[in-house]
Amino acid sequence: MCDQDHFEDDRREFEARGLVTRKQFGLMLGAGVAMMLPQTAHAVAVTESDVTVKTPDGSADCYFVHPAAGTGAGVLVWPDIFGLRPAFRQMGKRLAESGYSVLVVNPFYRAKKAPTAPDGASTPIQDVRPLAMGLNETTHFTDAKAFVAWLDEQKSVAKGRKIGTQGYCMGGPMAFRTAAAVPDRVGAVASFHGGGLVTEAPNSPHLQASKTHAKFLVAVAENDDKRSPKDKDVMRETFTKASVEAEIEVYGAAHGWCPPDSRVYNQELAEKAWGRLLALYGKALA
Repeated sequence: MCDQDHFEDDRREFEARGLVTRKQFGLMLGAGVAMMLPQTAHAVAVTESDVTVKTPDGSADCYFVHPAAGTGAGVLVWPDIFGLRPAFRQMGKRLAESGYSVLVVNPFYRAKKAPTAPDGASTPIQDVRPLAMGLNETTHFTDAKAFVAWLDEQKSVAKGRKIGTQGYCMGGPMAFRTAAAVPDRVGAVASFHGGGLVTEAPNSPHLQASKTHAKFLVAVAENDDKRSPKDKDVMRETFTKASVEAEIEVYGAAHGWCPPDSRVYNQELAEKAWGRLLALYGKALA
């Protein structure tokens, strides 16, 4: 599900290799601390709000941000195991400034309202693991359908355009399964340091996703690849056989390198991944 158990070992390794600095681990970890992402080129003005989305299992508290004028293709964001927090609000807002209508969800709404990790990505993994263990394939599918249906009802979401979805850590399988849950609506899927994308089970996320017509971006952490070196090849083979377009790349960064409050945040490679995300959406959601 999530390899963030290895954070401290990874921190030592990547710091020794000069790929991250102690400052990157030690600063901006608290959920309430301002974390500055690079400015969006040609950013549009946006409107943001806290919203509630009804699902078969209750009411999900989410963050919705979209262009203040006009419409944009919808995007559904699945956070990592630390959930909806300031870091993901910033990421969602930045994406909206690029012209998208973005819903960032609290995947743990059944158990707790956000923020579910009081110290953001510096929260001990054991404090949030029980929340993640409460989710499964069924919740992934029911939530995906509810969230996409909610997006489709919003005036700021462009009609006649496909929706994108992206997931981080445990959110990777959720993004894959979103494409499987509503294949007629999802045109692009992105996973960043996703955990559990490839399993031996017949309902493995990569098998379900290969039955869709979406385009995929799969950014794999270097240490995840070392632990499961065959996963990327299995995904490539599966997607190729299914004639599904997929960009799969191993990044020289540790699991969790994309969110700006992560202990292993790598700005250079996070920006590379962000650029590839925008390229994917620009092609698949136009």
